[in-house]
Amino acid sequence: MNLKLALPTGRIQQNVYKLLEEAGIRLSGGPRSYRPTLSAEGFDTKILKTQNIVEMLSIGRRDLGFAGHDWVREKRADVVHLLDTGLDKVRIVAAAPAGFPEAESYQGRQLVVATEYVQLAQDWIDEKGMNAKVIRSYGTTEVFPPEDADCIVDNTSTGETLKASGLQIIDDIMRSSTALFASQQAMANPELRGRIEDFVVLIQSVLDARDRVMIEVNVSRESLEAVAACLPSMRQPTVAALHGDAGFVVKSAVKRTDLPVLIPLIKAKGGTDIVVSTISNVIP
Repeated sequence: MNLKLALPTGRIQQNVYKLLEEAGIRLSGGPRSYRPTLSAEGFDTKILKTQNIVEMLSIGRRDLGFAGHDWVREKRADVVHLLDTGLDKVRIVAAAPAGFPEAESYQGRQLVVATEYVQLAQDWIDEKGMNAKVIRSYGTTEVFPPEDADCIVDNTSTGETLKASGLQIIDDIMRSSTALFASQQAMANPELRGRIEDFVVLIQSVLDARDRVMIEVNVSRESLEAVAACLPSMRQPTVAALHGDAGFVVKSAVKRTDLPVLIPLIKAKGGTDIVVSTISNVIP
């Protein structure tokens, strides 16, 4: 039984493909192919719009897929969250021209909110108690105000596109990033669940490796304990003897962000010949 995997189109596709590649999974198929073949066996793969991925997972037509939290919430999708990649981070915001909604031109009439996120926008309107009507946009939402909409609900990473369109962010609705989801039906199937969990371990190993580097340091017998003690590790640092009883080499997978503090500390504790290298996978 093949796992029915859904891969996204659009802005998140490139990062998902890179994630699979780093996990050792290659995709083959022409540029117009919506059914790529994976180098890993046992997958029936289809490329879909993110909105459709969460819908297909919700009704059980796909087993596994990458999508944004925003569309899961927008579609009220009943899916199982497996892991967050932390990629393609966006904010879902309400934005409008200056003066909204206090300006006199907005008073005494029903407002219009343009968006691709119809449910999220309606939830926001209800929460704010606004007299407003939602119209669905099909991309380029920021061009609607002021002539065709008074306000928009849209995603943004930097806010620069909104600013260039003369809009100000007036409210944060939610934050979203790309995550891996499964259908309830697939997770209820013991065979599929086991294979899904194996896939999660593989993808998580790449994400963990991106945050870490391997640090190797030579150290004398006298300085061994001091250096080992200052090295954070997943469990314990690896220690091996150097040739000719010349000391030891200590290895540890450390967080990349710790390096500016760690390297001076290691040298101060007697470590020498420090080598830092990248890691492709980290599997507990």
